[in-house]
Amino acid sequence: MAGSTTAERGERQQRSSGPPPARRLRRRHLRVIVILGLALVFVGIPGVWLFYGSDWLRAEHVSVSGTRVLTPAQVESAAAVPLGDPLISVDTDAIETRLRRKLPRIDAVDVVRSWPHGIDLKVVERTPVLIVQKGGKFVEVDDEGVRFATVSRAPKGVPALELTLSRSSSAAASLRRFGESRLVREAVGVARAVPDAVARGTRTVKARSYDDISLELRDGRTVVWGSSEKGAAKARTLTALMKASPGARYFDVSVPTAPASSGS
Repeated sequence: MAGSTTAERGERQQRSSGPPPARRLRRRHLRVIVILGLALVFVGIPGVWLFYGSDWLRAEHVSVSGTRVLTPAQVESAAAVPLGDPLISVDTDAIETRLRRKLPRIDAVDVVRSWPHGIDLKVVERTPVLIVQKGGKFVEVDDEGVRFATVSRAPKGVPALELTLSRSSSAAASLRRFGESRLVREAVGVARAVPDAVARGTRTVKARSYDDISLELRDGRTVVWGSSEKGAAKARTLTALMKASPGARYFDVSVPTAPASSGS
């Protein structure tokens, strides 16, 4: 090293002074982490207390909207919202589960925290498409075939479903294959597919088997629909057939490409 120049010795001395760059970078990162940690402690503790420990953000009231047959009081009672608990800790999924279990009439419900003190219950009720008479009461059936409520008075304008299963071997085979619940869903499918003008005038939907479903209208006319398949085509055919034969009392659209009407 004796032959080293003054400039080279100065350069080596400069490189050897102070910690390496990587170590300095790690120290800088550590300081940042410590500062951030302290900030979170000082900010986080009051935040946790605000949401969980204070009286400012607690569940104090429940509001209900969307009910038609149910009352807000029924919904609020079934929801069993834990009033007085911190609003942030209220289990909205549990409330929804309770409402669906206790009130089958509810088709959908949205449970929303309404800061700072409320829980909003936005309810959608099932709508009956058919009713089934059972003793002196009526069972309401929705558009998915769900029997969701039993009422003492038939809803106005809702057709009755009659499961008048015939004793024929084909009907018995149909019942064994599909079951009564499936036949109810098929009848619901027919009730949903008929033209609006016909639906408003339908008194009874009769299901004898999977492919033997008919409508009895309030004015005494009969529509043979068959199965629920090809519902849109059958609806168009029935509308045209009724216009073409306004005096007919019997319409058969079970085969929409070969419809028939008769009677006067």
